[in-house]
Amino acid sequence: MIPSTLPEPRDQRPSSPRRGWSWSEINLALDGVLLVAFVALCIAAAIVRFVFPPGPAAKGWMLWGLDFDSWSGIQFGLLALLAGGILVHVMLHWSWVCNVLASRLARDRRTRIDDGLQTIYGVGLLIVLLNVIGITLAAAMLTIKGPD
Repeated sequence: MIPSTLPEPRDQRPSSPRRGWSWSEINLALDGVLLVAFVALCIAAAIVRFVFPPGPAAKGWMLWGLDFDSWSGIQFGLLALLAGGILVHVMLHWSWVCNVLASRLARDRRTRIDDGLQTIYGVGLLIVLLNVIGITLAAAMLTIKGPD
């Protein structure tokens, strides 16, 4: 008897169990969240900048049940969400970033930075960025001047 070369009917094929999300699906979902957060941040920033009157003149003004301070809080929250998402995005692509930089900077183009060193570079970069933000905020808080 000759074995059949026809595929089994669809309902009789063994199903392969799905094991979570692939890296491509994770990246697509993260990019979608970043896009939505960016558009929402742009809308909130435009509302704060162009819809409300500037500064103290916005006291008492409301848009969709929210005052100026609420919209400013939404704007900051969206900024924090976008920054966190970008941080996760860079973390997911850190090996690629390190490999591209190493290939550009190394004399031997086949040089690859090991995972431990990549982690050290990433943590070091994060520490530097957080210090830049902290020093800038400290300088702003120490040098701000109130009204005369």
